[in-house]
Amino acid sequence: MKHIISVLVENKFGVLTRVAGLFSARGFNINSLTVGETEDPTVSRMTIVVKGDDKTLDQVKKQLNKLIDIITVKDLTKKGFIDRELLLFKIKVNAENKAKVAGYLDKHHAKILHSGANSITVEFVGDPERVLKLLDELKEYSISDMVRTGRIALAKE
Repeated sequence: MKHIISVLVENKFGVLTRVAGLFSARGFNINSLTVGETEDPTVSRMTIVVKGDDKTLDQVKKQLNKLIDIITVKDLTKKGFIDRELLLFKIKVNAENKAKVAGYLDKHHAKILHSGANSITVEFVGDPERVLKLLDELKEYSISDMVRTGRIALAKE
């Protein structure tokens, strides 16, 4: 099962290394990890997506809470949450298919950042399922460069 863990940490040198090391030491592969400052510049939020069973992950959460720079640890998986991912990519186009590709992008509410003669640079923000759906629909075209942020998530009220 995939778990989405939200961790508030003190914004200090070495915190990311200690958190990643804790997962690594227990044999967990981190599927996605994003870190950024919160509304308080002394605090950062880590959103960690990891596969594992509930029992083992409970142990990891307990270990995280023992680290000195950790403020809070929340497993959002079984709670209501909103998640998004940012995707930037270039897709190769030609005169014949450029309008069709632009139509797919418009249908998915993707934003064209730059349109050249041979490629379109695109920004897309959505939940992971929408990201995968867009990429699946664009399989027949050649994506030349791509970067994904990984998931960010916040608990609902």
